[in-house]
Amino acid sequence: MTGYGKASAEFQGKKIIAEAKSLNSKALDLSTHIAPLYREKEMEVRAMVTQTLERGKVEFNLWIEQLEQVDACPINAELVAAYYRQMQEISSKCGIPEPDDYWHTIMRMPDVLSRNEAQPELSDEEWQVAKGVVQQAIDSLMAFRRQEGEALQRKFEEKLDNIAALLASIEPYEKQRVEKIRQRITDALASIPDVEYDRNRLEQEMIYYIEKLDINEEKQRLANHLEYFRKTMEEGHGQGKKLGFIAQEMGREINTTGSKSNLAEMQNIVVKMKDELEQIKEQVLNVM
Repeated sequence: MTGYGKASAEFQGKKIIAEAKSLNSKALDLSTHIAPLYREKEMEVRAMVTQTLERGKVEFNLWIEQLEQVDACPINAELVAAYYRQMQEISSKCGIPEPDDYWHTIMRMPDVLSRNEAQPELSDEEWQVAKGVVQQAIDSLMAFRRQEGEALQRKFEEKLDNIAALLASIEPYEKQRVEKIRQRITDALASIPDVEYDRNRLEQEMIYYIEKLDINEEKQRLANHLEYFRKTMEEGHGQGKKLGFIAQEMGREINTTGSKSNLAEMQNIVVKMKDELEQIKEQVLNVM
């Protein structure tokens, strides 16, 4: 959901600029900073943004830069003279020392600098230009998001392939594990002198114990989740939350596999799968 877009256009001696920034967020959190001339169109600008950007912490700015030289604000000479006379009279009557810098004092007095021109009105022609700039900035941000999304999809595919390969690498150790469990129990019984036991019952208990450690269901479910994640990515935008849920389910199967893997080699593989999945979870927050 992160992105950046900027656009500008010139109109009658000024440059209209729009800028859109987006960060991750579970919902759309929009803040706008709009030049006073376009303030009356703020609701329309917000509607344009919300129609396109579904999620993200979005900051949208629209401002104006003057291209032509602007006349300086006129100084009210008569008012300056009046302030000067009053300050001299008050200083003389009250015995207050005159200021060292009259200009610095007078220029801070009310209405010395004033522009009596009426505030300009927004014309339909200018708003159409500004509206086009707003849309271009939004489109630019969306293009940035799409580019980021394509890179994320390639990253996800890589991580899913890694998890699938690690899952397949567990299989040889499963057979070794069964034999090691059987041998460990047999050796433990043999180490106890003068102990008699029912071999058939022992075989039944061993089968029950080994079945409890069976991870075939977890492997199948994890493989299904990997495939479901891939299919969901192809369904288009708006799947971010769904991908997050699938990643959580993948984590459950990996954790269960780890809890049943009482073999060091298998547990090492599970740790690697968790690492790959954690990278997916971090990046899935960037998905719409």
